Amino acid sequence: MPLGPAKPINRALAAALAVGAAGAAAVMGARAYRAGAGTQAGAVDAAAHPAGVGAEHAQPAADRLSELIGYRTVFSQARDRIELDQFTEFVDALARLYPAVHQTLERKFVNGHALLFKWAGTGPDAEARPIVLMAHYDVVPVDTRDNWTHPGFSGHQEGGYVWGRGALDDKGALVVIMSAVESLLKEGFSPAHDVYLSFGNNEETAGDSAATAAGLLAGNGVRPWMVLDEGGAVALEAFPGLDVPAAVIGVAEKGGLDLELLTHSAGGHASTPPRMGATARLAQAIVALEETPFPASMPEAIVEMTRRIGMNSGFGLRLVTENMWAFKGLLTHVFGVLGDETRALTRTTVAVTMLEGSKASNVLASTARANANIRIAVGESVESVVERVRDIIDDPLVQLRVRSGHGPSPVSSFGNEQFASLSRAVAASYPEAVVTPYIQTGATDSRHFTAICPAVYRFSPLLMDVSDRGSLHAVNERVRISSLGSGVVFYRELLLGLG
Repeated sequence: MPLGPAKPINRALAAALAVGAAGAAAVMGARAYRAGAGTQAGAVDAAAHPAGVGAEHAQPAADRLSELIGYRTVFSQARDRIELDQFTEFVDALARLYPAVHQTLERKFVNGHALLFKWAGTGPDAEARPIVLMAHYDVVPVDTRDNWTHPGFSGHQEGGYVWGRGALDDKGALVVIMSAVESLLKEGFSPAHDVYLSFGNNEETAGDSAATAAGLLAGNGVRPWMVLDEGGAVALEAFPGLDVPAAVIGVAEKGGLDLELLTHSAGGHASTPPRMGATARLAQAIVALEETPFPASMPEAIVEMTRRIGMNSGFGLRLVTENMWAFKGLLTHVFGVLGDETRALTRTTVAVTMLEGSKASNVLASTARANANIRIAVGESVESVVERVRDIIDDPLVQLRVRSGHGPSPVSSFGNEQFASLSRAVAASYPEAVVTPYIQTGATDSRHFTAICPAVYRFSPLLMDVSDRGSLHAVNERVRISSLGSGVVFYRELLLGLG
């Protein structure tokens, strides 16, 4: 390559690149500065949050929740293991605790013990823009061997919390919905448009009650204007650099897949093990999945989430989030190393949850199996995930069998009137919170409504820090009593705002 003539060209190119880089940096810095000049509606200084928002609703909601936690509403795919009397008593308790709701709203039983209420609108076009508010009252089991601070079905109140299974998932959300409707009814409020309350009884076992409810509405010609179910929350300490809570509203949810990994070998006596028996081959496959995570990507909802968080953070983070064209790849990588919650937002995740081998300590397993619980990222499908798992394992002797699965949901808009309504309700109940879209990592009953509604959202208006979120499906599940009051305010404002 001739060097002489190239030197002045290289110098000119370097100078041009330097000028261009300086210009780009100036533009990027200006964008970051402008983004920090003002915060979004509903995202103000934390000191501006009145400590007593919803205080008049908090303790009554907590007392109702304490009672409702006491009903052991654990659903099971084995019908003989379900305490049906607990479900019946729970439904009866709702009628007693919320008399105005049951006197005014039409109630139907769906699939046994699921509930579907209709609050008829009084406007001239009451059926034009119906909404569906969802929750479920079944819960995951409590293992009596675990060391709960207070018994799992006690509903004990202490330290500003209601303790017990279902406090967060999802009886707490049901209580704040019902409390909001009850209070509005007592004030003489009637919605302009039809409002449906859909409360499931078998969400935790991926049951079909919500699908049945959606089918019932569809069969009656109901096409909801908006559906709101559990999902995101008002999250504290969720994002580095953000000192105020983030009200993360799920605009989509990841798909779910239970994939069985199956291996075989001759079996026999454990004193003469082969070099690659069924359990070793299975272990090798599991290690391959652990060491080869799915590739990361950043959907538009997560890009917008990072931008909104950046707007309310320091200049350094704003510099990145306001210039995603330059930093998207870097930020995608950072999400992957910050922690489990952020990593799950950007990729399909694989968790091996069940293992089975030999039934005796001195017998070789002739069959070994594992269940991989996979949460499918937006943009992928059950079929594409199975093929990638097959490629990662790269062993034809490991059989793959889909036990159950569904793809990710459609993505609902975060620039429409429905999302704006949710944002206004957050501003009334948690005025210091940053409202942002995100991708729900777990499955909810709301996925069954996406076929009849283009605007399906997932959000529980309950304040949770890292420890609170860690109690979901775990020991010492609990909800803040003050948050229950704010949650009632959220639903009241949502319903009042919709007319």
